[in-house]
Amino acid sequence: MSIKEDVRHLLEDTDHPAGKTFAIAVQSLILISILTFSIDTLPDLSPNTRQLLDNIELITVLIFTIEYILRVICTKKSAKFVFSLYGLIDLAAILPFYLAIGLDLRGIRAVRMLRLARILKLAKYNRALVLFNRALTIVKEELMLFGFAALILLYLSATGIYYFEHAAQPDRFQSIFHSLWWALTTLTTVGYGDMYPVTIGGKVFTFIVLIIGLGVVAVPTGLIASAMSQARTHYIKNDD
Repeated sequence: MSIKEDVRHLLEDTDHPAGKTFAIAVQSLILISILTFSIDTLPDLSPNTRQLLDNIELITVLIFTIEYILRVICTKKSAKFVFSLYGLIDLAAILPFYLAIGLDLRGIRAVRMLRLARILKLAKYNRALVLFNRALTIVKEELMLFGFAALILLYLSATGIYYFEHAAQPDRFQSIFHSLWWALTTLTTVGYGDMYPVTIGGKVFTFIVLIIGLGVVAVPTGLIASAMSQARTHYIKNDD
């Protein structure tokens, strides 16, 4: 077996002891990176603490960069990996560090938020997230159809409440577009209370929308739960 194949097994084969150890090490490094990212936002940190955080960030990025380069070199289809979801996530996890080097533009600091992409790197090392991804794949067509239906319900709700409440509250329900916020918070059963009906018709209409909203929340939950069960059954059969 060549060195290239050995490295590929180390990076991709989590069933092998060395691959499993590497995966755990990467997960630990991601968690450390996320922790330092959060600590870095604290006010009044001492210069020594900030220097320590910067050093940890530097070491973390160097390790992730080496990992990314090895994956590009050792994978069987380099171009496919680079443009794959995980390839883009791996790139996003290190790119903010290199973009910020030598740049004095304050706006570029927003790119550092992409460091949170390291959280997504955990996905490929977590079997539960893999099962969840399979479940979403199983019901993606149903979810897309339901999402389209939910958008129609959202618009109809905004239109209905506009006609019921515009005359009574012209400052809040100024248009259908203004009413979309009320429709969103009501259909999702959040109900912030910043916009609420005062007319009898509006209250009855709100009751109907709230009942529909329970279904809006319940239906995709049921679809995903059913798909998770299918994915788990399939995984257990293949594992056996």
